[in-house]
Amino acid sequence: MTAPLHNAILPITGTFIDEISHDIPHQNWGPMEWAQDFKHMAAMGIDTVILIRSGYRRFLTYPSAYLTQQHGCYAPPLDLVDLFLTLAEAHNMRFYFGLYDSGHYWDTGNLQHEMDCNRFVIDEAWQQYGHRKAFGGWYISTEISRKTKGAIEAFDALGKQCKAVSANLPTLISPWIDGKKAVLASAGLLTKADAISLNDHEREWNEIFDGIKNAVDAVAFQDGHVDYHELEAFFAVNKTLATKYGLQCWTNAESFDRDMPIKFLPIKWEKLKLKLEAAQRAGYHKGITFEFSHFMSPQSVYGAAAHLYNRYNQAKNL
Repeated sequence: MTAPLHNAILPITGTFIDEISHDIPHQNWGPMEWAQDFKHMAAMGIDTVILIRSGYRRFLTYPSAYLTQQHGCYAPPLDLVDLFLTLAEAHNMRFYFGLYDSGHYWDTGNLQHEMDCNRFVIDEAWQQYGHRKAFGGWYISTEISRKTKGAIEAFDALGKQCKAVSANLPTLISPWIDGKKAVLASAGLLTKADAISLNDHEREWNEIFDGIKNAVDAVAFQDGHVDYHELEAFFAVNKTLATKYGLQCWTNAESFDRDMPIKFLPIKWEKLKLKLEAAQRAGYHKGITFEFSHFMSPQSVYGAAAHLYNRYNQAKNL
């Protein structure tokens, strides 16, 4: 009998933490559950945790005097940033602080409000948490896919401010590719007809990277918006452009399934495997996922997540 062929996968060594979400059910975890989840992360080899956003609209992860007083945000019952930093420190992980998302950009397409808010949030976050051992970088949480009006200016300004206040700690962005699966989570459709061409993607991101190369250190394109047979070509373009402009090229390996009418469930292992193999072949620097706690954790609300955790660990150890 012929033994099955095993292609190398890019290991997942980082995860977003989606504590403030708008389209994924909340798991209602407290300190005990989060402590257990960080143990599971560490056992899988995760060394980096990235707060997807420090707040979304009125809900916050940390007690921000600026956002509660100036923007009417709700004071959280628990300082999750402090908790995540404490757990990251216990497991020798690096924590990236995700900036605030006011929701105005999603409503209007105007990035100015995000810039205005986050100028204060960056300073406040660094003052409150910058001394912490695990504080290792910044995530500019605004998500784009194309040459969005004002995006270059926003990433450049916010990235440079993050680096200036923190003695040049690294900054990360995670855009998406405007492929056929780039549809709104609230939409009934799974695909769209007007997907971006590879040439247009390359042309637009060449211009974006040129404009943000001094403010952003790493880019982790979301990998779920193009079909699996298209990954090779888009990954190659992303890696070439990132190298050209001196950026690290990571992959944001989505561990949820965009092919299902139910949004969102843990991805089929075969699909995640295809994506991680393609990232390995492309020579990406690091694999992160959106996101471990819902879609790969043994204690997730979704039972299939524990099985995905097992399948991944078995493949990683081959």
